[in-house]
Amino acid sequence: MAFAPVFLVSFFLTKLVVSAQPFPCFFIFGDSLVDSGNNNDLNTSAKVDYPPYGVDFPYGATGRFTNGLTSADFLAQMLGFNDFIPPFAEVQDAVLSNGVNYASGGAGILSETGEHLGSRISLDQQLRNHEIVLSRFAALYGNVSSAKQRLNKCFYYMVVGSNDYINNYYKSKYYTTRRLYTPQQYATFLANKFSRQLKQLYNLGARKIGVAGLGPLGCTPAMVSKGTNGSPCVDSINDAVGLLNTELGVLVKQLSHDLPNSNFIYISAMDLRPTELFGHGIRLLNEACCRVERNTGLCVRGGTPCAIRDISFFYDNFHPTEMVNKVIATASYLDILKLMT
Repeated sequence: MAFAPVFLVSFFLTKLVVSAQPFPCFFIFGDSLVDSGNNNDLNTSAKVDYPPYGVDFPYGATGRFTNGLTSADFLAQMLGFNDFIPPFAEVQDAVLSNGVNYASGGAGILSETGEHLGSRISLDQQLRNHEIVLSRFAALYGNVSSAKQRLNKCFYYMVVGSNDYINNYYKSKYYTTRRLYTPQQYATFLANKFSRQLKQLYNLGARKIGVAGLGPLGCTPAMVSKGTNGSPCVDSINDAVGLLNTELGVLVKQLSHDLPNSNFIYISAMDLRPTELFGHGIRLLNEACCRVERNTGLCVRGGTPCAIRDISFFYDNFHPTEMVNKVIATASYLDILKLMT
C-alpha cells in the first residue's frame, strides 16, 4: 500500500483543476526549478536539453531540469491552460495571450549569481524580457494601458533565490558574499533587492503575484555529500535559507499593503522536507535518480535513470522529480486559491 498516497495526491490534484481559467494568462519567472528551455541555446553548463532529462515528458528533453513536468507545468494544467506556457526563447506573437515562461537555470535574484556556470538570464534580465512582451501586448491590444488592464488579471509565479545560495553564497571560490554577510544580513540583502524587482513587475502591470519560498537546499544530494554531522541534511544551510523565507513572508504582506490593488502571496510549498513526503510514497531521499556528472551535479548525458522514479525525491543532485513537482504544485495551488476570492 506504499503507493496509495501517491494516487490520492493525483486524485486530489485532478479535483483541484478549475472548470474555467481564473486567470487569462500565466507568467513564470525564476530558475532551473521552472525553466522550460530558455537555456538551451546559451553558452552554459546549466542546460539539460538531452536525455535522460524529459524521459517522462511528452516531448522528451526540452530543457526542463527533471524527468517530466515542473511545478509550473502542473500549475498551468490546474489553472485551466490547455498547453504548456512557452519559454521566452521560443515564444511567438500568436501564443502570447496565454503567458510566457522567462525562467533560466542558474539565475538568481542577484545578477552575478551563477556567472561561473556561464550565460544565464538573471531575474533583472527576465524583467527586461517582460517589458518586451508588454510592448507586444500593447501592439496586440492597441496601447499600453489596455495591455496592462489585461496583465492586471494574470497570475505571476516567482521561483527564484536558490542559486543565490547554491551558486553564490556557498561558492566562496567564486563569490565574496559569504565573507561580506552573515546569513541574516544576506537574507535581508536579498529580500531588499527582490522587493525592488517585485515593485518593477508591479509597475509593468502585475497585480496577482505568488512568491515561492526556497526549498530545503541543505537536503540536496550535492550538499549532503559534503557532510551533515550526523543529521539527515545540512542544517546550517537549511537554517540560512529559512531566514530568507521568513523575510519573503514579511515582504509579500508589506507589498500587498503598500501597492494599490495588488495581491502578493507567499507560497510555502517548496519548503517541504524530504521526510514530509513519506506519506506521498516517496522513499529515496538524498540520492539522485540518475548518474550525475561530478562537476555539475547534473545527469550524465544519455544515461539511464532509476527505474521507479516516483519514489525518488531528487532526479539529479539538485532538482526534484516530477512526482515531487506534482506534490509541490498541488500544495501551491491551495495558496493560489486565495488570489481567486
